This record gives sequence, structure tokens and C-alpha cells, in this order.
Amino acid sequence: MKILLSNDDGFRAQGLVALYEALKTIGEVEVVAPEHNNSAKSNALTVNSPLYVHRSSNGFRFVNGTPADCVHIALTGLLGYRPDLVVSGINNGANMGDDTIYSGTVGAAMEGYLFGIPSIAFSQVERGWGNLAAAAQTARELVLHMAAQNVLHASSQSAPWLLNVNIPNLPLDQLKPVKVCRLGRRHSAEQVITQVDPRGETMYWIGGAGAAKDEAEGTDFIATAQGHVSVTPLQVDLTDHESLRYWAQTAAKVA
Repeated sequence: MKILLSNDDGFRAQGLVALYEALKTIGEVEVVAPEHNNSAKSNALTVNSPLYVHRSSNGFRFVNGTPADCVHIALTGLLGYRPDLVVSGINNGANMGDDTIYSGTVGAAMEGYLFGIPSIAFSQVERGWGNLAAAAQTARELVLHMAAQNVLHASSQSAPWLLNVNIPNLPLDQLKPVKVCRLGRRHSAEQVITQVDPRGETMYWIGGAGAAKDEAEGTDFIATAQGHVSVTPLQVDLTDHESLRYWAQTAAKVA
């Protein structure tokens, strides 16, 4: 099994290293990750400046770009082969609900999905890398399960899939079974933070994520709060299919 591994926390991140160590025991793993932290970069690609790839002392390759850049470059020439699976993470903090829209971790996995390759984004629910070894082992077991179920295909004719996985920061023996969930929702983000720099100019910092708004049964929020590993299948089609007929009727009335 050939696995392309990336993340958004940067090639030195503990979560990436732990996931690499876990996955290299079950497959051939190539790491192509951002040089620096690229959290909340979503699916952004760098198109107005050159990108450079370097190799670190531990063999990881890193790019002066976004998570999606890393996967894009890897799949369009850097690797020279088509991996069976693209894996992103382990992220330092949750990617649940609306977070998935902004997440660079999900963005890296989604880039693999857009190239027709099965892809998984892994995140820990709490920041700080608590019980990271358990999270890496859980990720490894999930990948092994996918391989055993014969759902890893590199063929361009097979339908790819994209999974978003959030793992509670718990010891392995305290983690509850996987639950397949829908995404919850968050309240609006907190207020922007303003500061004045030494030159008297006002600086703006994006505020923190809002609290959970929809954490009902069946959501990733409630599943992880109860100690379960949440798995959410994602899609890229943003079309509001239920509203297509309404908007078609509205458009027909435009003179």
C-alpha cells in the first residue's frame, strides 16, 4: 500500500511524525508537508509565486506553500506514481462542523479526493497532543480496516471517497467505537481582536471559533464528546439540490 501523507501544522508537527511512524508499519509512506503552519488555509493553491520542495534530515519533503499545494505537487509530478491513499494529519485540534470548510487538514485530503484518490483527514479533538500515540494507533487501525475491506483503489475508474475523522484525546482503552456522523454546526465566530502595533497602526486578529450550535445526536460534536471516534464522509458538490427547482422558477421570471 502506497500512502501520501501531509498535514497543515507543518512538517515538524508531532501529529505528522506520530502518524508517519504508525503508518510506515503497514505501507510505503511518502511525506510531503508544508514548511510552516498553514492552519485554516482550506483548499488554497499558490498560483502567483513559485514553490520549492526541500528534504529534511528525517526524509520528509516540505514545501513553502499550503497543504493543498503539497498534495497537488506530489500528485502531478513529484512522486512519479499514483498512491493508493492520501492521508492528512494528525491535526492539533478538532476539525468538526463548520471547521471543515476552513481546515487545511481537510483541504489536503480533499486535494487527493479531487484527483480521484481515497483520502482521510485525521484530527485530535483537543489541542496539545494529549494521548497522541493512541490517536496514531487508531488512525492506523482505521486504514488497516479500509484495506481489509478492499475499499482502497488507485484506479481512475473507481469512485474515490473522502473521510473526516476526529479522535478524542483519550487513552486507547478508553476510546469508544467509531461512529459515522454528520457534521454539526457552530455559532458565529467570536469578535475580531484589535491591537495597536509600535507604529500606531491597528492590527486585526481573527477571533476564535464559535461554540457548538448544532450538537444533536448524530453529529460529530456529540459523538466525540461521548468518547467516540467520529467519521464523516464528505463531498465537494456544494450545489443546493433541493433549491434547484425554486431558483429555476425564479430565474424564469427574470425579464
